[in-house]
Amino acid sequence: MTCTCSTSAHVERSRTLGDESGAPFGTLSETELKRVAEILREHGALGDSLRIAYLGLDEPDRQDVAAGRSVPRRARVQLLDVESGRARAITVDLGTGALAADVDIDPETDGQVPLLQEEHALIRELLHDDERWRAALAARGIDDPSTVALAGLSAGRFPIEGEERRRMARVLGHHQPTPTTMPWAHPIDGLVAFVDVGSRIVTDVIDTGAVPIPQETADYHVPGTFGPERTTQKPIVIQQPEGPSFTFDGDVISWEKWSLRIGYDMREGLILHGIGFEDAGRVRPIIHRASIAEMLVPYGDPGPVRFWQNYFDTGEYLLGRLVNSLELGCDCVGDITYLDVPIADARGNVKVLPNAICIHEEDAGVLWKHTEQFTGTTDVRRQRRLVISFFVTVGNYDYGFYWYLYLDGKIEFEAKATGLVFTAAYDERTAQFASELAPGLAAPYHQHLFCARLDMAVDDGPAAIDEVDVITLPIDEQNTHGSAIGFTRTRLTSEKGARRRADNSIGRTWRVSSTTRKNRLGRPVSYVLTPEGKPVLLAQPESVIASRARFATADLWVTEYDAQERYPAGDVVNQSAGEQGLPAFVADDAPLENADLVLWHTFGLTHFPRTEDWPIMPVDTCGFALTPHDFFDRNPTLDVPASTTACACSHEDAAHADHMHHPHSPAAPHPSDHSPTSVH
Repeated sequence: MTCTCSTSAHVERSRTLGDESGAPFGTLSETELKRVAEILREHGALGDSLRIAYLGLDEPDRQDVAAGRSVPRRARVQLLDVESGRARAITVDLGTGALAADVDIDPETDGQVPLLQEEHALIRELLHDDERWRAALAARGIDDPSTVALAGLSAGRFPIEGEERRRMARVLGHHQPTPTTMPWAHPIDGLVAFVDVGSRIVTDVIDTGAVPIPQETADYHVPGTFGPERTTQKPIVIQQPEGPSFTFDGDVISWEKWSLRIGYDMREGLILHGIGFEDAGRVRPIIHRASIAEMLVPYGDPGPVRFWQNYFDTGEYLLGRLVNSLELGCDCVGDITYLDVPIADARGNVKVLPNAICIHEEDAGVLWKHTEQFTGTTDVRRQRRLVISFFVTVGNYDYGFYWYLYLDGKIEFEAKATGLVFTAAYDERTAQFASELAPGLAAPYHQHLFCARLDMAVDDGPAAIDEVDVITLPIDEQNTHGSAIGFTRTRLTSEKGARRRADNSIGRTWRVSSTTRKNRLGRPVSYVLTPEGKPVLLAQPESVIASRARFATADLWVTEYDAQERYPAGDVVNQSAGEQGLPAFVADDAPLENADLVLWHTFGLTHFPRTEDWPIMPVDTCGFALTPHDFFDRNPTLDVPASTTACACSHEDAAHADHMHHPHSPAAPHPSDHSPTSVH
């Protein structure tokens, strides 16, 4: 599709991510990725039947980097032999050309590597020739299997006889009678296939009986399908005639007082390293590394066709490789800098994904404002923010990942969910677990849960974490009128005790405080994580999905930093065994006081689809905020200048000052009587 938005006021710049200098946390460059493939071939680890399921930077221990110790430049690789089924985890040393590690991935104790793109083609081939599948389609009036759009999906790990150690996929179908038909409107329900992609066989076809295929069109992409387009919108023009306020040095971006390194990974997508804020002439670290380390979409239909639908979009599908190429004027508006990102495909060929990351700054409303009756002054400053974002398409859903940095030291993350809901037929059985969106068309209830990994660095020293709740105080001799309020602060002292739930009724937040740095008033400098407090995983604690996604059963986990603890659901997620990732990380119950802390924050959406979500879903959002608390000695934006483009937002009105009186004087004017005199 070509964007038809007006771009006359927009500016586009582009650069390729990947630091050729080999900075310790720099994204693997195109040259380095090619070198990894060469090394694998030299060692016989990449050939006719060998595929790369994942390839990314093997990040060094940040404590070694901070200490100035030499660290090797290495890559992590997950390999699959599509003939034998053997999977391996390999570490490639780019400096020596050696395989620093080569370990088998056991399907029983670990799981399976992510699904390969070529396995989707294999699934189509196998089902096209399967007589059970063809017969089930014929019973539904479909004689040509090629008119069925197949969704080959991660199988999960269930106690199904014969599936032990097999590399499985489960397949649902939607009817697509013409190439331009939107298939999600026409689910073929009561039918699911189980496919062993390792052995290349269809192990089972479950047919619970033909259900009428919904027929109403959802072809929103065809102009005029739902009526003429509106013609009422006037242009909104965003201009930065002097260009953006940020600059690049390699992959390091500086904006206002912020600096950070931008990274990218085919599993996690966007990664932010070394986030710091300049204060009094020095850059003060805040976060060593920030990413969305996992994303889970669990469905709530327990029936025989969809009981298994639980997707780890990060660990099973590698959402970073599913990134969109963003379009100027539509995905990103204004003065835009795009970053292209290099990734390797299954055979080791390197491709550059264009316009994968969008960077721009935007106005964010009023930063601060006051009209003062005693001085006759009115001061207003505008807030602005740096936006670093990317979008991915994972099957039917599209997700935007947006990091925001503000002038006052605040950091926010926002996830945007849009695209199409996964559909089913609506009948008496599904009515309990799904919404009807169109005649006979259902969308099962489900959740979108994200887990942020925040490797904190508040002033670059050891830290402690407190849970802070607001409280009301009882009436007593001090609080005779019952109006007193306060807060409690509970120190989280160990990893197991730091598995916490949010509670909006008491305004619960979590404060990460330096144990070595204080502000000028003697209080520890800190940053506060404020959760939205929406539901986490709703599946029963003893369910299969809860055991595999235990991270999603709490809003917060806190661990002592360990370079090997990368992903909340474990390193291998596809068909993973239970209790991997965070449950294993906290098993030793390490102490958290005066430690390097990593916060794992689960947040997300619980989606009971509505008619307004069809045929395409308007964006829904979720996220969190990190806010400085006693980190600065005063408001850090006092040096932000007044706007000069359209108005002067700071002035003194001598005439007003002459008429000011003591507020207790009968002649004292109301603050609203003062009107700006120098605004144009």
